[in-house]
Amino acid sequence: MGSQEVLGQAARLASSGLLMQVLFRLITFVLNAFILRFLSKEIVGIVNVRLTLLYSTTIFLAREAFRRACLSGGTQRDWSQTLNLLWLTVPLGVFWSFLLGWVWLQLLEVPDPDVIPHYGAGVVLFGLSAVVELLGEPLWVLAQSHMFIKLKVIAESLSVILKSVLTAFLVLYWPHCGLYIFSVAQLFYTTVLVLCYVIYFTKLLGSPEYSKRQTLPISRMTDLLPTITGSAAFVNRKEAKLTWSFFKQSFLKQILTEGERYVMTFLNVLNFGDQGVYDIVNNLGSLVARLIFQPIEESFYIFFAKVLEREKGATHQKQEDVAVAAMVLESLLKLALLAGLTITVFGFAYSQLALDIYGGAMLSSGSGPLLLRSYCLYVLLLAINGVTECFTFAAMSKEEVDRYNFTMLALSSSFLVVSYLLTRWFGSVGFILANCFNMGIRITQSLCFIHRYYQESPHRPLAGLYPSPLLLGAFALSGGITGVSEVFFCCEHGWPARLAHVTVGAVCLGVTLGIAFFTETKLIHFLRTQFGVSRPTNKAV
Repeated sequence: MGSQEVLGQAARLASSGLLMQVLFRLITFVLNAFILRFLSKEIVGIVNVRLTLLYSTTIFLAREAFRRACLSGGTQRDWSQTLNLLWLTVPLGVFWSFLLGWVWLQLLEVPDPDVIPHYGAGVVLFGLSAVVELLGEPLWVLAQSHMFIKLKVIAESLSVILKSVLTAFLVLYWPHCGLYIFSVAQLFYTTVLVLCYVIYFTKLLGSPEYSKRQTLPISRMTDLLPTITGSAAFVNRKEAKLTWSFFKQSFLKQILTEGERYVMTFLNVLNFGDQGVYDIVNNLGSLVARLIFQPIEESFYIFFAKVLEREKGATHQKQEDVAVAAMVLESLLKLALLAGLTITVFGFAYSQLALDIYGGAMLSSGSGPLLLRSYCLYVLLLAINGVTECFTFAAMSKEEVDRYNFTMLALSSSFLVVSYLLTRWFGSVGFILANCFNMGIRITQSLCFIHRYYQESPHRPLAGLYPSPLLLGAFALSGGITGVSEVFFCCEHGWPARLAHVTVGAVCLGVTLGIAFFTETKLIHFLRTQFGVSRPTNKAV
């Protein structure tokens, strides 16, 4: 498969169903805003920080390394060995679920049962939900590796929206059930997610059309189960070694990704109420990152992993593939930079209004607006880091991954110390400042790798981080105008003034995007050719 065909598939994977995903996210956004009006800050803090951290840590440690290693190879491999390796995520998930569940129940502060009932049941059910989700890991990797475009979007979006509907229903009619509501909803979410993949593959493998094409390495659902053959090893040794390298790295990356939640959970620097406000603002601020940046990062990691060979430098590979990868990386960097700048500049003046609409006075008063304004800057760094790391981790050799682990170890330690100190000095804003520090270091590491990788080639993909001066001036002017508009029109002057503030922002945004359209012609061409309507769409779900 040529690099251009892989690029087309990666672009379709990133853009497929985007309108559907936006619709699902908007519906979920409205449902969450409704739910917040029936909850206390303490409940939100326990669910979204303490219990969600248990679930995400179990999932991340059990599967992240397996995903990266098993997606790095091509579709032409011994898939029985790959599937055997992926099934190891389940016992690993059971191990982490039991170990972390014990820590959460025995070593951490247990909330007052009169204020937050059923904490123990919440820990058990959130751990169980992580194990249930791991049961679908072989299907997920198989679907991603073969570029099943809409399956992931539909499965995740449907699961999230059904979870939100169930949570809203339970909160409205049985609010006294406490953490049972969110625990049952979380278990329901993972069950639906896995069932979506099972039902899809069951129908696909049983269809007459598929029996004629045989495009997958399996012919029936039982082929997905672990198999032992006498003529071959149980797992591919190369994939297993790469998994171990990524596992050491994933443990450290999890500390960097969820570092503020670990500090909040284990060091008790914030009470449960402040944790709840912080997490709501964090989720709201990262909405665009999850909606746009995460699909791009996941899809183009697959592209870079398929096009580039890990053990070879840029000058020792097929130059057409190296050139395509450089072009794509430059365009993605420019896209991430401009999207991040837009969020940072316009988010600063509209943070308080957004929080007031989303959660009422509970969020728009106090530290909420300052938190969201700080988070807008963090989103800019988050966007750039997502693109640089998706290339770096796809192009690194096993030895480079191992060396990078030592850097991550030092960064993890310093990040925890910085988080603790900045939170002591600045409160919850300190977590965001520490995250900015963390992202800045990680971006620097990735930029150095990319520079070395292309140093002896004629390609300079890091040019994507240099926007035109005219566009930078437009961003600066828009930031000043919207800042003045906020002072005069928002947010204590009623809805007519707020609408005027929104109008000012819309005009400034339109002008800025228009300037970007005429100055960043290379990026516009990339978006048109890879994401536009003229792109071929011959690949089915």
